[in-house]
Amino acid sequence: MAPQRRVYYGPDEDENTIDLERYFVAGDFITGTGFGVQLVLWTTCVMYFWRDRKRRGWRAIFLIGYLSVLISIQFIYCIDQANTVQVMYVDNRNYPGGPWQYFLNLQDIVLKLGFYATLFVGTFLCDLIVLWRCYVIWTISGRAVACAVVAFPTLILIGSFVMGTLWTLQSSHPGLSLYSKEPLAFGTAYYALSLGLNIVLTALILLKLLMYRHKHLVHLPPEHSSQYLSLVALIIESAALYSAFAVMFLVSYGLNKPINQIWLGFAQAAQQIATYLILYRLATGTAWSKETMQTRPLTTIQFNKATSSDAQRPTDTSAAQITSNHSSEQASGEKNECSG
Repeated sequence: MAPQRRVYYGPDEDENTIDLERYFVAGDFITGTGFGVQLVLWTTCVMYFWRDRKRRGWRAIFLIGYLSVLISIQFIYCIDQANTVQVMYVDNRNYPGGPWQYFLNLQDIVLKLGFYATLFVGTFLCDLIVLWRCYVIWTISGRAVACAVVAFPTLILIGSFVMGTLWTLQSSHPGLSLYSKEPLAFGTAYYALSLGLNIVLTALILLKLLMYRHKHLVHLPPEHSSQYLSLVALIIESAALYSAFAVMFLVSYGLNKPINQIWLGFAQAAQQIATYLILYRLATGTAWSKETMQTRPLTTIQFNKATSSDAQRPTDTSAAQITSNHSSEQASGEKNECSG
C-alpha cells in the first residue's frame, strides 16, 4: 500500500527523543567522515616519519607507534559507534520506548565500555600532544621557563584523567548511560577540564607565537614569514580547531540538548584531526621548534650581472651581494654603480 498523505508514520515518541535519535545517526555519519580524513593524514604522517627514521632515530619510531595507537583507538570507536546504531535502529527497532530508550537501557557492557573508553583515551592522547607542543614552543625561553609554563596545564591534565576515568566507569554501569544523572555530572566536569586545558594551552601557544610574530615579522619579507607565522600555522600549532567545537559540545551537553550528539561528533573528529595536522607539520619539518625560533632566515641572494668594467676588477667570493627583494633603494644604488 502506498503511503497516504497527511498520515503520520513516525514513532510514537516526544519531539526531544526523536531529535536525539536523529542527531545520534547524524553524529555517526560525522564520525565516519572524520575517520576518513584521519586515515589519510595518518598514512601521510607515517610515510614521512618512516622515510626519515634514520635521521630522526627513536623519535620517528615512537611517533609512528603513537600514531598507530591513535588510529587504532579511533577505528575501534567507529566500529563500536556503527554497531550501536545497528543494534538500536535495526536489531531492536521495536523496543518499548524506541531506539533511544534502548540506548539508555543498553546492558551490553562490552559495547558500552568500548564506546566510552575509546572516546576518553583518544581525547587524553590528543591532550598530551598539545601539552608537549606547548612545552616545545616555550623552550625558546629556556627549559626552566617552559616547565613553569606547563606546570599548571599538567595538573589540569591529571585532573581530567581522573575525572574521565570516573566518567567512563559510571557511564558503563548497567542501567546507566551518558545521560544519566551521575554520568552526566562526571561527563560535564571531565569535558570542562579537558576544554579548559585546551583553552589554556591554546592561549599559551598563541601568546608565544604572536610574541615571536610581532618581534620578527616586520624584519622579514612575506615569503620567509608565511611558513611559520601565517594565521593557518598559528591555528594548527595551537589546536584551536578542537577548542571551538568542544565549547559547543560542552554547552549543549551540559544543557542536555539533543544537538550535543552533532557537536560530539565534530569535537571528537576535530581533536583527532588537529593532532594529525600538528604531527604532519612536524613530519614535514615545518613545525615550530627551538631551532626554528633561534634561526633567522637569510634574505634572498642576488648576483650582479657581469659587465665589461667588472671584468677588469679582481673577483673573490665576496662578489655575491646579499640584498632584499623589497629594497628598491639598494637596487637603484647598484644600478647607478654599474652604469658608472
